[in-house]
Amino acid sequence: MPLFVLTCLDKPDSLDLRMATRQAHLAWVGGRIDELKLGGPFLDAAGDMAGSLIILDAPDLAAAQAFSAEDPYTRAGLWARVDIRAFRATLGQL
Repeated sequence: MPLFVLTCLDKPDSLDLRMATRQAHLAWVGGRIDELKLGGPFLDAAGDMAGSLIILDAPDLAAAQAFSAEDPYTRAGLWARVDIRAFRATLGQL
């Protein structure tokens, strides 16, 4: 079964929205730790959070899309763009 990589890019000038929603996002993701293989923020040139990368163990693309749709960051309108792709780990450890 493939994994799914979610590449989520914040809207411009949305760090305040990200920070206001961060605790809800972390609590929500923390409740789905069995699905989450790896996750964390992208950083901009200043070192501020500017997006997220999530590697998800989901049964199919529809489940990965549902995971993304339920995320508090998505519901708050943080993302400018979300790309979800199937991924097969070949090297390294997950």
